[in-house]
Amino acid sequence: MQQQVSLNRVVVHEQKLNLPSFFFLPGMTDQPTPANRSGIPASISLDLDNMWAYLKTHGDPNWESFPGFFETAVPRFLDFFRKRGFPVTVFIIGKDASIPSNQSVLKSIADAGHEIGNHSYMHEPWLQRYTREQLLGELEKSEKAILATTGCTPVGFRGPGFSFSDELLRLLVERNYQYDASTFPTFLGPAARGYYFLKSRFDRSQKEERKQLFGKFSDGFQSVKPYHWEIDGRRLLEIPVTTMPWFKLPIHASYFMYLASFNTFAARTWFWTATKMCALTGTAPSLLLHALDFLDETDVPELAFFPGMKYPLKKKMVLLNRCIDMIERHWLPGTMLTQAKHFQELKLPIRSIESATRAPRTAIAIR
Repeated sequence: MQQQVSLNRVVVHEQKLNLPSFFFLPGMTDQPTPANRSGIPASISLDLDNMWAYLKTHGDPNWESFPGFFETAVPRFLDFFRKRGFPVTVFIIGKDASIPSNQSVLKSIADAGHEIGNHSYMHEPWLQRYTREQLLGELEKSEKAILATTGCTPVGFRGPGFSFSDELLRLLVERNYQYDASTFPTFLGPAARGYYFLKSRFDRSQKEERKQLFGKFSDGFQSVKPYHWEIDGRRLLEIPVTTMPWFKLPIHASYFMYLASFNTFAARTWFWTATKMCALTGTAPSLLLHALDFLDETDVPELAFFPGMKYPLKKKMVLLNRCIDMIERHWLPGTMLTQAKHFQELKLPIRSIESATRAPRTAIAIR
């Protein structure tokens, strides 16, 4: 089924959040701006990583029973975006779509009008180590499972742990994907990986598998703005996960919620600064969320180690609402597919596939 997304807007939210004046930064009000300033689309996407995917990446053998939290997380984010009044993109793991107990709740995401993207079949954040045959199997199995469960054929892909390779990009073009969203332009990937290793008990082989988890320092030289990959005479749009322009600091929800667990004002300032810098540099943001952003440690005590899980759910929702309000002041938030269609009409930088994993990631040629 060809995916269609609705961009019907709501002018007033169903609930007004009555917050004290000290909550707001300069230029903020206690009501969201009903109309964006530019009309340029921003995108919001949610990586629907289930509990087993986190346990697997963490090296916990309990992942093999495929435990999950969809029955709690999915209704929460569907209700959240129903109240916000716009659709988003949800990247689904193929294995989850193949498990019968997950299928009705995953179908409810598509039924609510959200775009469905492909997040691989087994969520292994080392796709750069896969052969072409292994990558093809991942794509084929996940596409089949997602279509059977949701009725949607994905046209967007995000690699788990921001992993990708030239062979993966080539396969995405061959399989008529409209965009990839696997790049994460930040210098902090190695620091995030070190933190993750510190909180885990990996053996040498597991560390070897995960040695590029969250990317390399050189990824910080990648563009935060969309561009085209040139692959065998064809092009694939790349929409990076937005980081703070110039400084390339992460701004997706898990990061600012983790920061808020120490200081809420600092987290709000962090995101407010990022949106202002995006506006100044002409960067229409692509904001990344995760299912854990709609849970806290009382919901999933097994994942209490994950950054931001100690921050209470109620505070998470207030903070996320305020951050989306900031986005709406400048852009029109919606799905990645809507944003992709906008950028496909523009003249963008072009990057050859040979520079994807073999050459320094600063090599972007504008044509």
